[in-house]
Amino acid sequence: MNSVEKEITYTTRNSYSTLNTLTKHTKNVWFVCHGMGYLSRYFLRYFKHLNAEENYIIAPQAPSKYYIQPKMHVGANWLTRDNTESGMQNILNYFDAVFEAENIPENKNLIVLGYSQGVSVAMRYLAKRQLQCSQLVLHSGGIPKELTAKDFEYLSKDTKVKLIYGTEDEYLDAERIAQESQRAEELFGKRLKILPFEGKHVVNVDYINDLV
Repeated sequence: MNSVEKEITYTTRNSYSTLNTLTKHTKNVWFVCHGMGYLSRYFLRYFKHLNAEENYIIAPQAPSKYYIQPKMHVGANWLTRDNTESGMQNILNYFDAVFEAENIPENKNLIVLGYSQGVSVAMRYLAKRQLQCSQLVLHSGGIPKELTAKDFEYLSKDTKVKLIYGTEDEYLDAERIAQESQRAEELFGKRLKILPFEGKHVVNVDYINDLV
């Protein structure tokens, strides 16, 4: 068998979802990356209790959609271990296009949040594009192994970093929690705040509401 894997580039389309309206009264703009199995429009429900006048939420959509058994719901994921670097480049270009389309004013607080699998793409985007934000929220996900403290030296000294996880998370045992906490401390130092909660692998809406 003499197979060859080749690569091409082409133009594609993808959607994203927003909640509320960006106006002069908006204080906080959220860029929120959902976890595996979500769709962006449904992920927005976790942000519906935020003050609608002051908060505008942008939820990009992971590109790879699939059916979830047994009810055949549609979900999506960002990346797999196969061709990760090429897949991430596509996501970088997609995120660039979202930010260009939204044209966020510089006087708004930008909050970047990744949940579960969304943590890795959010962190890689910040590191690659050196995007400034007022808060970086890492919720129940893994920090990419290739990232180092140097990748985030560009962040303002005022940028706050929150690491959120459930103490009963079925994907994060005690050893993994300790590893991720140590990695976060190595990357962000004193700016990091760790926020555990009693619960499983779920979005903690109470913590989200308290971020602002």
